[in-house]
Amino acid sequence: MKRTASIFLFLCCAVSFAQTLETLKPLAKKIHEANYNMDFEPLADLTYPNIVEQLGGRQKFLEKVDSDYQNDAFRKRIQIENPTFQYSEIKQIEGKSYCVVSYYNPIRYFIENKLDATTGPQKAAELKQIERATSTIYEPNRNTVNVKRNSKLVAIADESTQNQWKFINLDDATQRELADKLLNESIKKQLGL
Repeated sequence: MKRTASIFLFLCCAVSFAQTLETLKPLAKKIHEANYNMDFEPLADLTYPNIVEQLGGRQKFLEKVDSDYQNDAFRKRIQIENPTFQYSEIKQIEGKSYCVVSYYNPIRYFIENKLDATTGPQKAAELKQIERATSTIYEPNRNTVNVKRNSKLVAIADESTQNQWKFINLDDATQRELADKLLNESIKKQLGL
């Protein structure tokens, strides 16, 4: 009986240790650094497994992220190397741990084809909607669009992650769409999403 109680206590401690802000903070920094440096392998490791699976597995996920950052239409670069992260309270919902990570995360789009006085502002308006940005500025001399936005990550620790924190990146339209299916209305409401 003592052994069973000891094992139970150990497992409880291990699970609660894995779900603290102290374990979450370096991972949030790591996911931002991977995006900033365009080092996409860590993104596959840090992304919630169901998302990677829904996107066709690790290789397809990596191809998608690479295409999101550079393709025939644009190159996208994150502008702040060391943002200030804000963490919500860790919530236990339906046997899973959740935390929302928010931070100011502006990006710049370098457009491959020359924009003009008409197409530049149109592209800025389009990117404002896609990125859910607070503002966008077309920069004609650089042929770029500067996007001011606040990013959100949903950190989840559950059975599928061996109670380690993994993330859903709500900046990514596809991940946001998949998150809408994964997180029911009650969970989204409790997380303030």
